[in-house]
Amino acid sequence: MKINRCFAPLIIGLILTLAGCSSSDKEEEVINANLGAQALYDRARESMANGNFAAAADTLSALDSRFPFGPLSHQVQLDLIYSYYKSAKVDQTLATIDRFIRLNPNHSDVDYAFYMRGLTNMEADNNLFQELVGIDNTDRDPSKSKQAFDDFRRLIQQFPDSKYAADARQRMVFIKNRLASYEISIARFYMRRKAFIAAANRGRYILEHYPDSNQVQQALEIMVESYDQLDLQELRDNAMKTLKLNYPNSEFIG
Repeated sequence: MKINRCFAPLIIGLILTLAGCSSSDKEEEVINANLGAQALYDRARESMANGNFAAAADTLSALDSRFPFGPLSHQVQLDLIYSYYKSAKVDQTLATIDRFIRLNPNHSDVDYAFYMRGLTNMEADNNLFQELVGIDNTDRDPSKSKQAFDDFRRLIQQFPDSKYAADARQRMVFIKNRLASYEISIARFYMRRKAFIAAANRGRYILEHYPDSNQVQQALEIMVESYDQLDLQELRDNAMKTLKLNYPNSEFIG
């Protein structure tokens, strides 16, 4: 196969770059293999301080493998959790967190592990592109949000005095509103297809599971309209009564 002369320098440059990266990686492995535990840890901390969390994670992982029971082992695992998290490596972060919790259930920093588990699942549910362009993302699968909510709840239940508890509570409020918004999206989907029983059930689900969310008014309005369409007068009147009592300024009432 002939290579266009115009592209030849680019291809050669790419090959040299890849070769350089491969050589650099091997050199890094050799350096790490000849360092002691403290020197490796200092190297990882320097990478973290410089914001190079991917390099820090590689070094910490090597350190964790070579010295799994050393005096630095717990701190290495905690730093590895954070480095994986900052590198957006969700699976590795969660696996490292779960291992730390399983092996160190009574460690003084186990609350941090639970907190990071919630953060990781919460971050996995975010879609930066959609947020930047203003696209509504409430109708996406909320499974990671539900898991994050459970992680934060577990943290608060087991460690109510944790320094991470207050932030976890605030995040739970945000997640609760997110999950309620998801239910509203599904309810409106059902309404567009005239599946009014399913829509009303979604509204009732919000009242039962997210009564302090910011979607209760919409849930009640959906219930009123759905019951009205189904000619279920008593249920419709009860939903309207609750709506008037709690949201008297609702445009839906008029």
